[in-house]
Amino acid sequence: MADGSINIDDFCHRLPKVELHAHLNTSYSMKFLRELARHNGIAEEDFVQDLCLKEAKPLDEGFALFVRLHQIFKTEEAIYRLTCSVIKEFAEDNVKYLELRSTPKMIPETGMTRDLYMQTMVRAVKDCEKEGLDITVRLLVSIDRRHGVEVARIAVDLADKLMQSTQGLVLGVDFSGDPKVGDATDFIPVFLDAAKRGLKLSLHLAEIPLYEETKNVLQACCRSCTMRIGHGTFLHRYDLGKGHEEMEDIVLQWKIPIEACVTSNILSKTVDCPGTHHFHYWHSKQHPVILCTDGKGAFGCSLTDEYSKVAKEFGFGKRDLLAYALSTVDSIFEGDQVKQRLRETMRVFGQKESINGL
Repeated sequence: MADGSINIDDFCHRLPKVELHAHLNTSYSMKFLRELARHNGIAEEDFVQDLCLKEAKPLDEGFALFVRLHQIFKTEEAIYRLTCSVIKEFAEDNVKYLELRSTPKMIPETGMTRDLYMQTMVRAVKDCEKEGLDITVRLLVSIDRRHGVEVARIAVDLADKLMQSTQGLVLGVDFSGDPKVGDATDFIPVFLDAAKRGLKLSLHLAEIPLYEETKNVLQACCRSCTMRIGHGTFLHRYDLGKGHEEMEDIVLQWKIPIEACVTSNILSKTVDCPGTHHFHYWHSKQHPVILCTDGKGAFGCSLTDEYSKVAKEFGFGKRDLLAYALSTVDSIFEGDQVKQRLRETMRVFGQKESINGL
């Protein structure tokens, strides 16, 4: 239960955390955008205006913002600087493990290729490692459902190649994009191929009420894929039609972790408020559900903010928060050695905070 003697915001900041759902292009900070504007000789306010969803807007308007961001982050230098900035800002928020995702882009006007895009992100991660930042970063190659199955296959080939050449710094694929475009069922062969190659899967599913495609993907992938569900907002919404029980049963039976993005869902109008967010539904079932930012710049939040919102809404105290943070480690895509190191970091933190027995 909540402990009135502590400052929840401060404790949530100091708490070691993992971030498993962060999109590169929307994880900028206003500080970084202003620095990029000055570097490119652009008026700062003209550059940064309307690049943050300050109020709730339909999902369609959010995707319009993402298109504008892609027009800004289109050079090798911009991608490198953005990646470094995002990593450092998460480290400052005491995120100890970050899985960062982005769609590799082909931009002829700047000479950007898909391979160069991802290699630039890899270079930024390695340079941050050399600086000794206290954060472990891994990358996911994103598949944008709007671009179709053939481009998805190219993304899997690239992810596979990079997984081998980076000794696992790239460890999986993300499936995302406008959920109103296309059918995720068409991508099932791509998902299964990725899994056969040893790639992990983070799949945006049930972000909006799409029962059939979500059920089809879960049924096809749950047995043979190491996977998590991005958002999963409508997995449990029986009020939207019959049959959702079957979908929920699959998630519970296979213990498929859910990446929960509270602020993002509220601002995108798929959830009303923290109190009605599906985080509580799944957490109350002791099912793995991991708080994430989605895009900390676009949605104006930090991972500390997400922890604080949930702590205040549901009465979490220090012990609850540390126990929860420890539980999120089980859902990372890295192996046992990294998981054990993260657990030890959290236990040491707990000892310093006089939270024993976890």
